[in-house]
Amino acid sequence: MTTSTTLHGACHCGRLQLRFDTTLEPGGIRPRACDCSFCTKHGAAYISDPQGRLRLEVAEAAALHHYTQGSGLANFVLCQHCGVLMGVVFEHGEQVLGAVNARCLAEHAALGPAQTASPQTLSAAEKQQRWAALWTPTVQG
Repeated sequence: MTTSTTLHGACHCGRLQLRFDTTLEPGGIRPRACDCSFCTKHGAAYISDPQGRLRLEVAEAAALHHYTQGSGLANFVLCQHCGVLMGVVFEHGEQVLGAVNARCLAEHAALGPAQTASPQTLSAAEKQQRWAALWTPTVQG
């Protein structure tokens, strides 16, 4: 990875935290506001960088909750205690890729304006191709 910026995020209660290292300039990142009913109800808008690195830190194992809906290909990461949607991950070969819910980042105000995304119009194969091209390599701590 070349020059990077580190963005930090956490759920409301602090049991889940994340570190997003990105090669992108924060002001140029336009979060993708998914228009599916699950993401809309959570107010989620996702960011990722295939050249970056995403690290999820779990202070309490019982706080980590995964939820799968829609096509069942991706797992949403939520805090079991406070309910904050931290992001979404999927397994691609031997790698886990993820996207961060920009609204859980301390620096979310520095990001560009959100743009609507409609992944529900894509086939399962198209979704996986898109995620493989856009999402960030993920490590769980």
